Amino acid sequence: MRTSGAKANFLPPGLVSNLQDVLSSRKDAPQNDKNDDSTEPNSDPVEVDDTKPVVLVTNADGIESPGLTYLVDALVRLGLYNVNVCAPQSDESMAGHSFTLKESIAVTSAEIPGATAYEVSGTPVDCVSLALSGALFSWSKPMLVISGINKGSSCGHHMFYSGVVAGARESLFSGVPSISISLDWKKDESQETDFKDAVGVCLPLINAALRDIEKGVFPKCCLLHVEIPKSPLTNKGFKSTRPSHWSPKLCWQAISASRNPAAGRFVPNQQMLGLQLAQLGRDASAAGAARRLATQKKNIEEVESVGVSGKSDPNRKAKYFRLELLDKKQEEEDEDLDFRALENGFIAVTPVSLSMHVEAGVHTAASEWISTALEVGQ
Repeated sequence: MRTSGAKANFLPPGLVSNLQDVLSSRKDAPQNDKNDDSTEPNSDPVEVDDTKPVVLVTNADGIESPGLTYLVDALVRLGLYNVNVCAPQSDESMAGHSFTLKESIAVTSAEIPGATAYEVSGTPVDCVSLALSGALFSWSKPMLVISGINKGSSCGHHMFYSGVVAGARESLFSGVPSISISLDWKKDESQETDFKDAVGVCLPLINAALRDIEKGVFPKCCLLHVEIPKSPLTNKGFKSTRPSHWSPKLCWQAISASRNPAAGRFVPNQQMLGLQLAQLGRDASAAGAARRLATQKKNIEEVESVGVSGKSDPNRKAKYFRLELLDKKQEEEDEDLDFRALENGFIAVTPVSLSMHVEAGVHTAASEWISTALEVGQ
């Protein structure tokens, strides 16, 4: 769960004035009989063919990422599905299974040829949950949810951090079959066209999934996570794999206070809030609100302590850190593990279950410890 620590009294005066003008102009505008909010996305811009299955596409890298763009374009070109998109408006690749609570998210229609699309100021889980709620799209339930294509692999324990896997997992929570897809992107080696190649190699799997969902023979108890090797066109074929214990190394670096990272983090949060509030009227564009906010940086109060939101104490010293994810040596040698198959050039397809079942031996050992600990404590 994530909530906002930003306070309304931190808003720059220029932005507040702009938004007040927008609200005032809306009050003077004529209201229709249904009291509809003109900014609420309540209609599909693309005509729906009821004879075609509905496919929902989301991702974690943001709605403008090449992985999603190439995937949606390919699905639209097939002409076999009603393609719908509900994706984050910015990078949420490490959001995990987080959702937005106690604050509103903004939903804006997006122009993607052949698809009905919305961008959301939230996480992948927000996007999928909203799309499946019935509050946004005209259909009641898609046949398949596809999350991806993500920039970077999400093998092993990295799935717990991964926003792209979380999007597919949220779909499965609601009983809708899902597939998440990642490309093993390598810095200084990979290029944008690799996403187009990745779509080409995974499209047969997507088509097979939709075919078997219609037949009722697609697995219902798990999602499928697909890892595509860094050179998609030279892959050795699909391989059914098991999740490994691999995870990235979390490396925290101390940052000098003179670089003022607190203000650096604060401004984007306020830009996001400005963008959301500016949607209240057509007269205040998101870009305009962002520009006005940038000119007000000198009016933003410096945050002395980042430990407790809203408190400022000149006697308290704040320390700043930045997280980096580093590759670490992978010890597991089993060729059927996800990252090993990926390293060997296979397209790794890993079933991911929602089951919280604990193996019998582990459960017995834990139960014995609990009983012993409780006896000692009494």
